[in-house]
Amino acid sequence: MKEHLPYKISHLYLHESLASPTLDSSTHGHYLVFWWRSVALAHFFIEPGQEVTEEQYYQKLVAVLEPSLLFYGAKPAANWARFVVERDVTTLSAFMNPLFEAFIPSSVPAKLPVSVVICTRNRARQLDQCIRMLQQLTCLPAEIVVIDNAPSDASSCEVVARFPDVTYVKEPRAGLDIARNTGVAAANYPIVAFVDDDVLVDPLWIYQVYQTFQNPEINAMTGLVIASELETEAQEIFEKHWSFNRGYTDVLYDTSFFTKHLFHGPPVWEMGAGANMAFRKSVFEKVGLFDEILDAGAAGCNGDSEMWYRILSHGFGVHYNPRAIVYHEHRRELGNLKKQIYAYMRGFTVAALLQQDQVPKANYKRRFYKYLPKHYLRLTIRGFPRYRSRNLTLWAEMKGIVAGFFYYRRNKQFSTALRHKQPEPGRLLKTA
Repeated sequence: MKEHLPYKISHLYLHESLASPTLDSSTHGHYLVFWWRSVALAHFFIEPGQEVTEEQYYQKLVAVLEPSLLFYGAKPAANWARFVVERDVTTLSAFMNPLFEAFIPSSVPAKLPVSVVICTRNRARQLDQCIRMLQQLTCLPAEIVVIDNAPSDASSCEVVARFPDVTYVKEPRAGLDIARNTGVAAANYPIVAFVDDDVLVDPLWIYQVYQTFQNPEINAMTGLVIASELETEAQEIFEKHWSFNRGYTDVLYDTSFFTKHLFHGPPVWEMGAGANMAFRKSVFEKVGLFDEILDAGAAGCNGDSEMWYRILSHGFGVHYNPRAIVYHEHRRELGNLKKQIYAYMRGFTVAALLQQDQVPKANYKRRFYKYLPKHYLRLTIRGFPRYRSRNLTLWAEMKGIVAGFFYYRRNKQFSTALRHKQPEPGRLLKTA
C-alpha cells in the first residue's frame, strides 16, 4: 500500500512578503493560504512529490488571487499581477490598501453583544482549547454558553468550571439540534453565533459576525472554515472533496437564489457549515427552531442547512462572509470519516425531503431520481477496482442516502411540530 504523505499548511501574508516559500515536496505536500492583512484571499495545494518552479508558483498565485481581488474592486486590466511577480511589496501595498480599507478595521470594540454557543459532548480537550481561544480574541463576545449534550461523564462541566465567565447548561436529551435549541433559549443577546468545539476562531471573528448583521436584511450568516491540519489521508479526503471552505468572496443568499433553484431543489448545503454560523435571535420567532429530527443523535446531519432553507423560504437573507474565519480540526481516522460521511448523506436525504414537504415546488426528488443515480454510477465505474481517495467513501454515501429515505418515512410526522417550536416567550434580550 502506498504510504500517505501529510500536507504542511502555511499561511502567507502578502503585505509582509511576496517571496516564494520553500516548496520541498519530497516528504510532504503543501496547502498554502494567502492573506492580505486580516483578509484571507485564496489557497492552493502542491501535491507530495510535485515539483513547482518559481515561475509556476507565481502563475498559480496570480490565478487564485484574481477572483478575490476582482470582488474587492480591482479592475481586470490592473497591474497588480506584475507587482506580485516582481515581488514589489511597496507598490502592491499602494494598490491593495485602498481596496481593503473598508474591510480591515483600524480599531475594534473590546466587546460586542453577541452570544457564542458551543454544543459539546465528552470532548474536554477540544472544548478547553475552544474556550481559551474565544477569551483571547481581539474583540470579545458578550457571553459564551456551553451546552453539554447528554454527557456520559462530567468532563465538560469540569472544563467550564475553570472559566467563571462561561455559562454551563446541561441538556440531557441527545441530539445536536436539541442542543442548539437549548443554546438559543439560553442566549441573552440579539446575535447568536455557533461554533463547534473542534474549531479555533480568528481574532476578529466576533467583530466580523457582528458587522454582518449591520445589514437589516440579513437574518443569518455563515463564514469561512479553514482546515487546521492535514496530516492524515482522512483529513486530506475531507478537505479536497467535502470541504467546509466555501470560498473567499461574499455571497448573499436571498429570495432570488431560492426561487432560481426551485426546479431541482435549492442547494442550501453549499451556503456554509454549522461549524461557523450565526443568527439573529429574533429569526427563530419567525421561522421556528432547529428541526430536532435532524443531526447527531437523529437523522445524522443537515439541521443547519435546513434552517437556512427555512429562513430563505420565509423571504429573509443569509450572508456568507469569508472574513468571519474559523479553523476546523477534521477527523483523522478513515473509519471516523466514513461514519461522518454516512451521517452527512443520511441527514442530507432527510432534510431535502422535509424541505420539499415545506415547499412542494422545491423539486429535490429530481435530484434523487435523476441526478444522484447517474452521479454515483459514474463514480463507481471511475473508481473501479481500487476505490481510492474520493471513492473510499462511496459505499458510506450510498448507504446513508438509503438510510435517509427510511428514516424520513418513519419520522416525517414529528417534524412539523418541531419546526414550529418557538423560543421561550418573553425572554428579555440584552443589547450591550
